[in-house]
Amino acid sequence: MKSKRQEKVLEIIASKNIETQEDLIEALRNEGFKVTQATVSRDIRQLKLLKIAKNGVYKYVAPKSEIENSGMYSQALLSSIIDIQYALNNVVIKTNPGLAQAVAAGIDSMHDPDILGCVAGDDCIILVSTSSEASARIKENINKIIEK
Repeated sequence: MKSKRQEKVLEIIASKNIETQEDLIEALRNEGFKVTQATVSRDIRQLKLLKIAKNGVYKYVAPKSEIENSGMYSQALLSSIIDIQYALNNVVIKTNPGLAQAVAAGIDSMHDPDILGCVAGDDCIILVSTSSEASARIKENINKIIEK
């Protein structure tokens, strides 16, 4: 029952803007789960859900779903990315001076299986991916996030 409920929690937060535990309790009850605040609080902790601000609204997100949902990025850090290019299985990310290592640490926290690793200098990151297709996808994902 616990695993089904937690799967449903992940499904709900992926499809709806859930701002509070009360919202999550209501959504779970609408799906037929009999839950208490303590149960939902424990699920949130065990699933390591994060609460992030998006467009001025806070919402729960899964920690590994996407770069923006990793919880490792502030708007200032995202805005430090100046340019992203890729060639074959390499992605080159240019940042403002002094911020490349922070951005690379955030990218590493994504735990994306297509990312083999990052090397960061002062204002540039070289990310090695598993393929040119993965590089294109990674570039696209990061561009979507920094455009918001």
